[in-house]
Amino acid sequence: MRLDPDDPRPPYLQVATQLRAAILTRKFAPGEKLPSGPELAKTFGVARQTIQQAIRELREEGLIVSRQGSGVFVREKTARPVGLRPHVEEAFKRSEVSIDFAGFSGETLHGAVQEALDSIRAGRLIPERISIRLLLPDTGRPWSLPCRVDNGQDEPLFRDRAEKITARHAQAIVESVHELRDLGLVAQASAQVRISGEPPRFKLYVINKEEAFFGYYAVAEHVVALGGVPVEMFDLMGKDTELFHFAVSDGPDSTSAQFVQQSSAWFDAVWDNVARELP
Repeated sequence: MRLDPDDPRPPYLQVATQLRAAILTRKFAPGEKLPSGPELAKTFGVARQTIQQAIRELREEGLIVSRQGSGVFVREKTARPVGLRPHVEEAFKRSEVSIDFAGFSGETLHGAVQEALDSIRAGRLIPERISIRLLLPDTGRPWSLPCRVDNGQDEPLFRDRAEKITARHAQAIVESVHELRDLGLVAQASAQVRISGEPPRFKLYVINKEEAFFGYYAVAEHVVALGGVPVEMFDLMGKDTELFHFAVSDGPDSTSAQFVQQSSAWFDAVWDNVARELP
């Protein structure tokens, strides 16, 4: 496996393409552990950071899963799931863009929109209006899940940790979108965050009220360092979520179109009536 010097794509995308092909053609079998980062870096003749970027691409596509302390493995189910990023990038080619997200932290959304926002800064995309709304869990109240493994109870230190992760990604989205507005690159641009209840058991994206992506969070046991002490937690694992795609374009009477409409109506109802602004 070597990179093509005449290929204009960034090295990490070339690496991701070759690894993706190896997975889909079962050169790497379902459940098989991939070579380590240093091994792949040596194989492709690239830096370890390039390999990390490529691995991130494949993980977001749902082809691989990372297991803490064990490595990176090919999913047992290798039929290619729906990828969010291409749909987000396509949405930003429209004059008006709206994205509603309900879920745990917004980390995946942050990664999906960042390239599109960078393209606006570079002048490659010129939407007239952007609206992004994030509906996130209230970290100020106890949760039933995630919870401690030993007693099934809420862990305040874990909520503190989750709040920092959520704030980092959500705030980055808000600041990036508002920067585009302040620079005059987008006529109308808004990114808002509201909180409600405890973490949902699913993640939902509604794009331009025409497409919806829905997936259940995996519940997994793992060890988290809280206050310098390792604690076993049952956590919600967003990176392992397989998204299902629904579109209005499937026909007005289709189940798919009805799912998009009901998802959008549910989001609006929670946003307008239950959710509240961040303190």
